[in-house]
Amino acid sequence: MRSLATHFLSIFSMDEYLIVGLGNPGGQYELTRHNMGFWTVEELAKRWLAKWRSGTQAQLAQKKERFLMKPLTYMNNSGLAVEPFLQKEGIPLQRLLVICDDLDLPAGRIRLRPSGSSGGHRGLASIIACLEREDFPRLRIGIGRPAPGVISAKDWVLAPIQPEEAVLLRSGIQRAASAVEAWLEVGIEKAMTEFNCKA
Repeated sequence: MRSLATHFLSIFSMDEYLIVGLGNPGGQYELTRHNMGFWTVEELAKRWLAKWRSGTQAQLAQKKERFLMKPLTYMNNSGLAVEPFLQKEGIPLQRLLVICDDLDLPAGRIRLRPSGSSGGHRGLASIIACLEREDFPRLRIGIGRPAPGVISAKDWVLAPIQPEEAVLLRSGIQRAASAVEAWLEVGIEKAMTEFNCKA
């Protein structure tokens, strides 16, 4: 149950958005598939000429009422960065967008949804657990699955990207960033129609 103070904060913060890119901090994870969310918010910061600043739980960049976040809590504890920020700023869940990698989508394909389960993604699961709700938008970027018996899914998401897939993934990041901008400008339904069917 939200406090009265949080309720009033949400009223005065109706124009604010939080776009969270999921990933893992640290050089050893920088070029891994699990960091697709990080790369997408970095692309948005570049487009918006927004500078990053570091906090205790996350790195943040801002353009007017639009906040970009890279949690520094590691993937499995992403909710520990997201939930307090939402509470502090009074941002309603429909103005939260979480960006993450997805094993079940082909490399570079994106899918925007208004709500849903974690689908086994631990970063999403952490956010859902901390918020105690699933009804917030999310944008998944496909990284594909490894061939059966070659490498485990856990090792796949944390393995460096291979040159032959880099072009597809870079293209996916560009489309994901454009989908975020469309979500901000025209809403989730129109953005889904425009971007979910694109290869």
